[in-house]
Amino acid sequence: MDATVFSENMKKYRNAKKYTQEKVAEKLGVTAQAVSRWECGTTLPDVLMLPKIAELYGIIVDDLFKKQSVAYENYAQRLSALYEISKDPEDFLRCRLEYQKLMKKGELSLYDKWDYGWIHKAMMAFCKDEALKYFDEVFDDKSDKNCLPYRRAASMKMNMLFSMGKGEEILSELQLAMDEAGGNLDEREWFLLIEAYENAHQYEKALTVCAEALRKFSNNWELCISMGDIYYCMGKYDEAIVWLEKAGEIGTYFCDEKYEIALCYRKLEKFKEAYQVYLEIADIHRRNGYDVEADQALGYAKEIEDKAKG
Repeated sequence: MDATVFSENMKKYRNAKKYTQEKVAEKLGVTAQAVSRWECGTTLPDVLMLPKIAELYGIIVDDLFKKQSVAYENYAQRLSALYEISKDPEDFLRCRLEYQKLMKKGELSLYDKWDYGWIHKAMMAFCKDEALKYFDEVFDDKSDKNCLPYRRAASMKMNMLFSMGKGEEILSELQLAMDEAGGNLDEREWFLLIEAYENAHQYEKALTVCAEALRKFSNNWELCISMGDIYYCMGKYDEAIVWLEKAGEIGTYFCDEKYEIALCYRKLEKFKEAYQVYLEIADIHRRNGYDVEADQALGYAKEIEDKAKG
């Protein structure tokens, strides 16, 4: 530890914040004499005190020992600058936590609000790239193109690309593939085409394609879920429930149809029925050892309990 640089920085940062030695001592829970000795270089603080000092001056611990460094308005802003350089999600989380502390205290400045938005925008870009990267890793595994992870990765990637304004390009490619195949598509390709139309809000076309796929794969519960999804998006909740219940009869993966049936009942303001479905989901998950998911379903039931009993 370079005592000279440290002591000079201690005084520099304090002056930048317009704090007296007494104010610093009060905030750190030490004596003013201790602060004075640190600034004079006669003694050094305990190593456990360094993070507190850094946070007080709006810096990180490393800055205490750098010859060229500045004090930020607050600690969150310094962590934001660190995240901008590192692009490390851990630094994002640290920065976000500090900003949330300021929010609870009602101390968020206009600059802080902009910066809080910026770190989330940067993190969003990182998450988008990570998601696409790992969805593509799923696609690179050619062992089973009709397996559930493959189809879900394809569905989620398509949804992302539509949200990024690349939907029409995807839809055109899928339509061309269907024309070239003469309608002779595998299950995965049918799903992609259906979801492309759904993402494009071309619900009538999605229904037509889904019905055609069901003629080829009549016992596919996911296609029945797709029919239910499309009718749900069209606001035809009773029709959606019919298809979702059919999926349940075939056998779904993780109570998929029941969650969506409950949503339909909520849209229809049939809260008693929705409440009972959530209880059924919770019971199924509990019996299968999924306690977290069971508690989540009970939480959904709790949200509408008064309306269900009213």
